[in-house]
Amino acid sequence: MPTIFARIIAGQAPATIIYQDELVTAFKDIHPLAPVHILIVPNKEIATVNDVTPDDEAMLGRMFTAARKIAQAMGIAESGYRLLVNCRDDAGQEVYHLHMHLVGGRRLGPMLARRD
Repeated sequence: MPTIFARIIAGQAPATIIYQDELVTAFKDIHPLAPVHILIVPNKEIATVNDVTPDDEAMLGRMFTAARKIAQAMGIAESGYRLLVNCRDDAGQEVYHLHMHLVGGRRLGPMLARRD
C-alpha cells in the first residue's frame, strides 16, 4: 500500500506542492509547526534513513539543494531555517516514507528540550 506521500507525488492525494522534479517533491505540511513548514520527500519510496543505499546519494543531495531553493523562495534563507529528519518511532517518524522537514519563518528556539 503506497504511503500518503507516494500518493501526493503521484497526484492522487491533495497537497500544496512547492517544488517537484524527477528526484524529489516538496509540499506544505498540513499541520505546520512554524510559518514555513515544508516537507521534502524523495519520489522513490524509502521507508526510513536506515533503508537508504549508496544508490540514493544523488537523491539525498537533491533534497538539500531543493531545501536551499525553497528557503530562498520563501524568504527565510537569510534569517535561518531548520532541516529535520526523523528516523523510526523514538524519533517521532509518523509516515514511513523518508522526508525532511524545512521549518522557519520565526525564531525556533532549542532543537530538543533537555530532560534530566
